[in-house]
Amino acid sequence: MSGSRSLRAHVLLFAVVFIWGATFVLVKDALHDISPLLFNFLRMTLAFLCLALFYRRHFRRMSRRSFLSGAVVGLCLATGYQFQTAGLRLTTPSKSAFITGLVVVLVPLLSATPFLRPGGGDPPRWNAWCGALAAFAGIVLLTTPARSGFAFSAIGIGDLLTLGCSLGFSLHVLALAHLAPKIAFEQLAILQTGFAALFMAISMPLFERPFVHWTPRLVTALLIAAVLATAVAFTVQSWAQQYLPATHTALILAFEPVFAWITSFLLLGERLSLRASVGALLILAGIALTEFLPAAVQPTAHEGVPLKESR
Repeated sequence: MSGSRSLRAHVLLFAVVFIWGATFVLVKDALHDISPLLFNFLRMTLAFLCLALFYRRHFRRMSRRSFLSGAVVGLCLATGYQFQTAGLRLTTPSKSAFITGLVVVLVPLLSATPFLRPGGGDPPRWNAWCGALAAFAGIVLLTTPARSGFAFSAIGIGDLLTLGCSLGFSLHVLALAHLAPKIAFEQLAILQTGFAALFMAISMPLFERPFVHWTPRLVTALLIAAVLATAVAFTVQSWAQQYLPATHTALILAFEPVFAWITSFLLLGERLSLRASVGALLILAGIALTEFLPAAVQPTAHEGVPLKESR
């Protein structure tokens, strides 16, 4: 039974990553009509309302532990999205996606800290550090123009903001690895989106002057991003991470920039320069070096911590 659940978790999470990759272009286009942090707030609020309506019977079962867990995961989620969407307005969809893909490298590196490491997990090995170096070199090539050489000052502000998003999403993966087995996934899905919306509402007036021009493309982007890419996606991820190691989750997330680049190429005609293409390949090489070499078997969150009896 656990084997079939693991297979289903892999397949469903892969479908979620496809949706996330495809929405980079959709959101980039919508940001002509709305400020980035307001878009995130509306997206997350709509997702929370959908989940709250669908799982309304779970509110009676929520405990203090559920709320605290939801707050932690929601803070990480809000951090990732605020940095990502603010950066996406100032960079291209494929660049944003490849930098976001650093989640795969950062998760095992952050696991070097015992406090962040999921129960039973192993500290990063040599290949994780080598993968990080390759990915770092790729980031420099991807984000700096050729005329600047390798000057870090030439990295665009949009790319720097997106680097912050990869850290936020890495912490989100690790937080779910710790907390998903202890909280019913329906509750975790509701609470993380609710708290993320709350944190977005607090941070929005501090970092931007919100504006919105309602257009069909904005409404379409909000509905797809809120319902499919948030409400459905994070319900699936909250459930799936009970049965997947954190590094398996991060590896599946590595396909997001590939899907984003394909979508951006097909819909926007975006092409990477030779230098940027080498950088993107180095990032993928770093991801592969981090995850594809044989390692000691990691327990899933489901195996590492007993699940609650009342699901």
